[in-house]
Amino acid sequence: MRNTGSGNGAHSSLVIDASQRIIFDPAGSFSTPSIPERNDVLFGISPQIEQFYISYHARSSFYVEAQKIDVTPEVAEQAMRLALAYGAVPQGACTRATSSVLQQLPGFESLRVTYFPNNLRDRFANIPGVSLREYRETDGDDNSIAAAQINARLTAGR
Repeated sequence: MRNTGSGNGAHSSLVIDASQRIIFDPAGSFSTPSIPERNDVLFGISPQIEQFYISYHARSSFYVEAQKIDVTPEVAEQAMRLALAYGAVPQGACTRATSSVLQQLPGFESLRVTYFPNNLRDRFANIPGVSLREYRETDGDDNSIAAAQINARLTAGR
């Protein structure tokens, strides 16, 4: 997540598509009663839930940059195990946690652990096969409204 005015990074997370599809959302604020969460790991992430997660973060003052790379099932499983083992992350340490998990994976050893989202984004972008997609929305800054709308959609969808 990046600030639209300054371009400064504001948050880092990982969508991991392993035997379970999860989001490692260290020190994250996204939550809804419909999505199980333990120690900054969100479970049961369908493409629709992933889009809700993106929409929750994208607003007039922040946009989402999603970098994607395909990995082997073994690497995805290892990433999931590392995310589950990491534990709850304190505020301000999301990128440190994200980069720490990534650096332990085959093919990502060149990533250094960092506290700065822009550093991780730039280094990750240099890995062959990484694609980038931007998501922008014009919602106001009160993402509790987005959270309530997401929860209502999830509840109605049952």
